[in-house]
Amino acid sequence: MFLWYNIAMQDIKNLNLKELQELLAAWGENKFHARQIFSWIYQKGAQDFIRMSDLSEGLRKKLENNFSFSALTLSASRKSHDGTEKSLFSLDDGNRIEAVVIPMPGHVTACLSTQVGCKFACRFCASGLSGFKRNLTCGEIISQVLALQNKSGAKRITHLVFMGSGEPLDNYDQVIKTIRVINSKEGLNIGARRMTVSTCGIVPGIKRLAQEKLQIELSVSLHAPDDRLRSQLVPANKKYPLKDLLAACKEYIRATGRQITFEYVLIRGINSDLPKAQKLSTILKDLKLCKVNLIPVNPVKEYGITPPGKLEILLFKDCLFKSGIPVTLRKSRGEDVQAACGQLRSSYEKK
Repeated sequence: MFLWYNIAMQDIKNLNLKELQELLAAWGENKFHARQIFSWIYQKGAQDFIRMSDLSEGLRKKLENNFSFSALTLSASRKSHDGTEKSLFSLDDGNRIEAVVIPMPGHVTACLSTQVGCKFACRFCASGLSGFKRNLTCGEIISQVLALQNKSGAKRITHLVFMGSGEPLDNYDQVIKTIRVINSKEGLNIGARRMTVSTCGIVPGIKRLAQEKLQIELSVSLHAPDDRLRSQLVPANKKYPLKDLLAACKEYIRATGRQITFEYVLIRGINSDLPKAQKLSTILKDLKLCKVNLIPVNPVKEYGITPPGKLEILLFKDCLFKSGIPVTLRKSRGEDVQAACGQLRSSYEKK
């Protein structure tokens, strides 16, 4: 049961349809008004209750007295020559988060943050440079989509990736709630298969996600083929080593029938040589539905890392391909505007 009396003045977008229906019933209102409210928020872009003209004046006043309609404040925006646009938003409490719009032929992808900062401190990602502050609410995550959609104008956002600042599976309940609201026909009606959740390898979260019956895409940040190196690059590996992570991935594939994407950031002199590619092929050969997405690292000055040369990248890719591992090479987007996770926020935190 949704405890409506604990939500005074919270963002209306923190409620899913069922919770809103329960609230209206508790107020003695008809439940069907919940669908009208959702339509105003997610289809018509309303940012206040006064506009909701098909609701009674009394209900609009009741909503206004009990809920805020918080929105994100744009602090900075940078647009790349390739069309990628990164936005830095301020939250109601003064914290900042990043979100990115990536236009592609035939679709527009939005990259969303799920936390303010990140506690997992991967050694190539700027998200953790300022530490972890807090989780985002469902309403704050959804607000990113709405804000980016407004900035995009006529270009409708068609795909979502939970790959911005933070670890989505460390904010599991709010992320799943967000996905279900966005996926619902009453919400933004974006297909589940057009949404991707990225994780650094939180094994309990992967196991929970396997039971959600959601046709979403799962992306796992791998970045190394052995525990010694991966623990250096991805400290979460110390708690969730490769043996446990790959077992959870196999379980996810069995339960969902969905392909997993393993993200592998290529870093010069660290993880991009041919022996690493051969070892990676070996540990992934038993996974029936997986592919590897190779990503030349975005340089982060604080870490002193750079991407490998073109020949080394192609040799790495070719080794995986010849071993029967499906592999793609992601073209860097927005590097000229610090579009990698956490870079823009980090630059503002230093000011």
